[in-house]
Amino acid sequence: MDNYARQFAKTRPQAKWLIGDRVFGYWHKIPFIGTVLIDNMVTEEVGPRVLVQLDLPLKYKQEYKNIIEVKQKELKKLIKY
Repeated sequence: MDNYARQFAKTRPQAKWLIGDRVFGYWHKIPFIGTVLIDNMVTEEVGPRVLVQLDLPLKYKQEYKNIIEVKQKELKKLIKY
């Protein structure tokens, strides 16, 4: 059983973001700021994805979004000064 855990840890991407991390980025060329809800891996084809709850809703194609899904590498940590 220990071999399976080691193999899984080597081959799967590790979580980069913690729940509650403040992040910013662009979603369909729209800037946003939000909080990380989930950082997980759905499938090998899709890759690691992060669910972000937005501070302000975004309007995209006549629809308002409060939670969006983005790639791990598209996010940046929001730094407090």
